[in-house]
Amino acid sequence: MASSTETASQPERPPRPNLAFRRLRGRRSPAEFAALVRRAAREIGERVSCDARYVGRVEAGEIRCPNYAYERVFLHMFPGRTLTDLGFAPRSAVRGRAARPAAEVPGQPGAAEPPGESRGAFEPYDTQDPCGAPEPYVKDHLNHEESDVLRRAFMTGGGATVAAATLSPLGLTTDATAAVRTARRPGTPEALALEEAVRRIRLLDDRHGADGLYRRAAAPLRAAYALLDAGATRQTTAERLHSGAGELAISVGWLAHDSGRFDDARSHYAEALATARMTGDPGLEAHAFCNTAFLARDAGRPREAVRAAQAAQRAAAPLGSARLMSLLALREAGGWAGLADRTACEQALVRAQALFTRGRSDADPEWMSFYGEAELEGLEAQCWSMLGDWRRAARHARRAAHLQDPHFTRNIALYTAELADDLAREGRPDEAAAAGLQVLSLLDQVQSSRIQSMLAGTARVLLPHRRASGVSEFLDRHASVPRTGRA
Repeated sequence: MASSTETASQPERPPRPNLAFRRLRGRRSPAEFAALVRRAAREIGERVSCDARYVGRVEAGEIRCPNYAYERVFLHMFPGRTLTDLGFAPRSAVRGRAARPAAEVPGQPGAAEPPGESRGAFEPYDTQDPCGAPEPYVKDHLNHEESDVLRRAFMTGGGATVAAATLSPLGLTTDATAAVRTARRPGTPEALALEEAVRRIRLLDDRHGADGLYRRAAAPLRAAYALLDAGATRQTTAERLHSGAGELAISVGWLAHDSGRFDDARSHYAEALATARMTGDPGLEAHAFCNTAFLARDAGRPREAVRAAQAAQRAAAPLGSARLMSLLALREAGGWAGLADRTACEQALVRAQALFTRGRSDADPEWMSFYGEAELEGLEAQCWSMLGDWRRAARHARRAAHLQDPHFTRNIALYTAELADDLAREGRPDEAAAAGLQVLSLLDQVQSSRIQSMLAGTARVLLPHRRASGVSEFLDRHASVPRTGRA
């Protein structure tokens, strides 16, 4: 193992591919296999945020040994096998020495680096305590396998790693710029932290909505751009940092978007687009334009939404992802619906459906893990709703809510709120009230200004129908729900 005195400019040991794990995936795409992992986790009561990128890192050998939650899931999926059978290294080989007092843990104040154990030797995806102690937040529903891995991964190192340590959506450090002064240049650990911060923000948003996350995500974003200013030694690392910072800007922009801060969202998306253009990253450019199109539609600028969606499709064309092109066609359809151009909207919807049926592929971006049949149905419902076809909109919204993976609590609430509004406007107040009550029951888990705004509109439509079955209960409960505002 490399000495702890090794400099950042020295070559890093390339990981050894995990061929055994790759064989177990078989002919499934990484995204499909990740879905199987999440399903297996639910079967045994675990909660993991496995996605295509995680599967790719395992197969590439970047994750030498999974954390304990993933270990339990993998052994459940493949009974009779050990971690070694699955291609992983023994945990003792990854973790180094056995459990020891906290004062002796590398990176803790006053701790000496143990002989033969390199800085950053702990697996960045392993969220257990380096000393072998229990997870510190095992009962905290916001932590799951993410816990405080980002903080621990960068406690040994220069100022740039201090900046990287703020790359948690719950980051406590605000002076990220000062953190990189006189620092060693950021490298692979910082790039990993940045990518993990993006995943964690998306995971928390999927489950809880944006309102409670937006302000807390500002510090990680500042830290990300502070890392870019510090400069990376290697071009490949610099590219990862730029890509990660751009994706983080989009994620923070989405939190602003979903919590009703449209001007802030526009600024973050523009920042991501500028980063993409500077580095020649077509995937990031397509993502930035995709979100810009969605924002423009919601902000009442449908023509801009069409133009942004078309620009996204031009950027994404060389990437080879039919699913990405399908989503971008839906973004274009939303713009046409906002312009009341039913023919153009229907053409875009047909194109989106045809592209979607081509299935998933390895070319699909990681951030698209949310885009499945449920999202397709939900976005089509929004198009028909804007066109005033309430019956068709309600049909698609109902299907979206039914198809959605339970992991995406926010989306279930969103689709059901869409259904309630469509039913109310179609003239079916009792069914609308029932759907509205389902959404209200989820608001203790989800904080989204978008969803609250939709419910408020539904309540206004239902006011004249208070005597219909369930409507009075819905209106009373809705009136008693505190508004989250802009947390």
